[in-house]
This record gives sequence, C-alpha cells and structure tokens, in this order.
Amino acid sequence: MANHRFQSLKWWRKLTRREWTIAAASLSILFFTLSFITHSNRYSNNSMTPPSDLIPFTPLSNAQQKSAFCLDGSLPGYHLQKGFGSGSDKWVLHIEGGGWCNSIETCSFRQTTKLGSSRFMEHEVQFFGILSSDPSQNPDFFDWNKVKIRYCDGGSFSGHPDSEFKNGTEFFFRGQVIWEAVMDELLSIGLSNAKKALLSGCSAGGLATLIHCDDFREILPKDANVKCLVDAGFFLNEKDVAGSPTIERFYQDVVNLQGVAKSLKKDCTSRLKPYKCFFPQEFISNIKTPVFLVQPGYDFWQIQNILVPRSSDPHRSWFRCKLNINNCNSKQLEVLQDFRNSLLKTLDGFHKNPEGGMFINSCFIHCQTWVTETWHSPRSPKINNKTIAEAVGDWYFNREEAKHIDCPFPCNPTCYHMNFTQG
Repeated sequence: MANHRFQSLKWWRKLTRREWTIAAASLSILFFTLSFITHSNRYSNNSMTPPSDLIPFTPLSNAQQKSAFCLDGSLPGYHLQKGFGSGSDKWVLHIEGGGWCNSIETCSFRQTTKLGSSRFMEHEVQFFGILSSDPSQNPDFFDWNKVKIRYCDGGSFSGHPDSEFKNGTEFFFRGQVIWEAVMDELLSIGLSNAKKALLSGCSAGGLATLIHCDDFREILPKDANVKCLVDAGFFLNEKDVAGSPTIERFYQDVVNLQGVAKSLKKDCTSRLKPYKCFFPQEFISNIKTPVFLVQPGYDFWQIQNILVPRSSDPHRSWFRCKLNINNCNSKQLEVLQDFRNSLLKTLDGFHKNPEGGMFINSCFIHCQTWVTETWHSPRSPKINNKTIAEAVGDWYFNREEAKHIDCPFPCNPTCYHMNFTQG
C-alpha cells in the first residue's frame, strides 16, 4: 500500500503553476476546516451547558454488502440516540460538515483524518444543539430519534465509484453509495415508520442536505411531515477580491474528480455545466420539499475561502480581518457588506417561496444549529426576538411564518462572532 501511495503522488512534480495554486488553496481549505471543527468542539465542550450522554459510533452493518466506504476504504457510520415518548416515531438527522477534496493530494491528506476515514473518528460523541435531549436547549426536537451522520467522503455524499482511479491509487469516491446505504439501514430500524422527519446538515453537510432533500422525502411515508434544514450550506458562486473564480474552479475539480454530476439535479445539469449545479443558487428553486436556510450574512468560511482566499491576498492585508470581523477596516467592511448583499439578492426568489423558511443573521460564524449557544440558549443570536431553534420550530410546525433577515453588521448585539486570534 505504501508503494502504491508513493507512486500515486509522483505526479505532484508535473503540476503546472495553476494546478499548484489550486492544490495549495485546497489544502488550506482542508486545514482550515479541521481547525474550525477543533475550535468549535472546544467552544461547545467548554460551554456552560451540562454534558449530554455519550452516543457511540455505529459502523454501517451493510457497508461491505453495499460497497459503501470512506475515502480510505474504512466503514462509514453514524451515531443514533433513540427517541422517547411522543418522539418515538419522529426523526431528526444531521449530516456532519467538513469541506471537500478536489485533488489527489487533498484526498490523500483527508484519508489521514476523520473527514476521510472512520479510523480517526471519535468512538463516542455528545449531542448538542438540534441533537440535544434537553428540552430547555432543544424545545421542539428533544425527544425525537436523533442521528448524526458522519462525513468521510469529501464530496457532500454525492461521489460515484465509476470515477475512481484504476492505476493503483486507493481512493473510494462512494458518497452517493454511503448516502443510500445509511438511508437503507435507518429505514430498517424505524425511519420507515416516521410520522415526522427533518433532514439537516452543516456546511458541506448542508449542501448534501440540499442535494438529497427530495430523495429523503421520496423514501419516507407519503403522509409523513418531511422537511429539510440547511445550516451554512448555501455557498455563493462569487469571484474573489482579486476577480478570480476561485470557488468555481474548486467546485469544478471536486465534481470532475469524484463523479458528482450523477447526483445533481437533472433539470440543472441539462442546462448548465455540472459543476455549476453544485452551487445551491442554481437548483434550490427546483427542490420540491420545504427547506429552511440558516445562513450567516458574514459566513467566515465563505469570506476566508471564497471571497478572500489566500491566493487573492498576497500581501495579507486581509489577514487580521479574516480572523476577527472586528479587525476589519471601513473599506473591508464595505466589501463584506457587498458580499452579504449578493447573498440576499441571490435568495430573493427563495424568499418568495411560501413553504421556505430562513434565518439570515449578521454574525461572523459558520454553523449554528449543532452548538447549544447558537441554537437555543439565553445567549443565542436572535432576530425579531427569536432564536434559531424557535424560528425553525415555527416553520416546521407551521406555527407562523419564519422568514427572518437581520440588519447589517454590527447592528445585532446578540450575535456570537468567531474570533480566530484567540488560542
């Protein structure tokens, strides 16, 4: 195996300058994703909330039969906490996030982390936010069956094995296969009898939620109330501050490398190049299942990787701003306001969808539904005096219209802003 891995990496020496730039950007995205997850876990674990039960990792029992493997060939899986009382026939699924890999080198690196191999995943995890069993932290979904789906394919559960290499490299692009295998297993243990179900996901998991939202609706009983919640998964197709289409090129590489096109909406790929249909703005209007978007107007991941990637800032004039929005000067804030305006303009059509919900706050953050402090607590971000959990609950149960759009930064004092200058 070591020899195969060495042989597969010899081609690094033949990379063009553009390919080296993309490779460096891809690795920085992956390093940043891992650092964000670590930072977020530390924030959650150090919170004032009491610890929840430890939920064990369950490897997919049908993985070998279905040929559903993580990038490195290990078994994918999930964490399941059974519902109780009136929540016994209700399900909330949350797809973990963690970026994407778009090249042999970034996928190779990912194989050595929990984002590409279950060998490095925690054997037990705590459930917070939307997965919490505490009614004070999760008022509408606390007693439901709760599932955290681990993310180890690097392609938002949309890759296909026919794109795998046949030259000795050892990559498993099985995202779509993993998705189908997980659904089959959950259906067999009770999901098939669900009366209510909510598919949710954060970041790349949020994008996976959008891609598979209608598929999820199709496999459940017709009389079930099925909806989808997307947390920081609406990635904009915007040029960076240097005028380069960095994220578009990155997505093109992901789609081509992992054979993602087969998982994308056919009514989109029939009119656009497949990689463009990896951007939610191109297919969200065609999703039939009701969707709720939780999206920060100043999504730090998008600011750091789409708007101002390292390649667009050679003199590092944005460095301090990207780590802490309070460090941004007036000109930088103007650029960030324009980026927020692009998000709102892109979502104008979705805003008119009577079945859709949205919570667009003005926080410098990325994912907010899986951490108690940002989901539902006395310190949670609020719009119209509603926490994210309250707004999502209003929408899911049709209690009232739930379209909340914040005023521009720095107007909302309830925001939690990530600060990466702190250790």
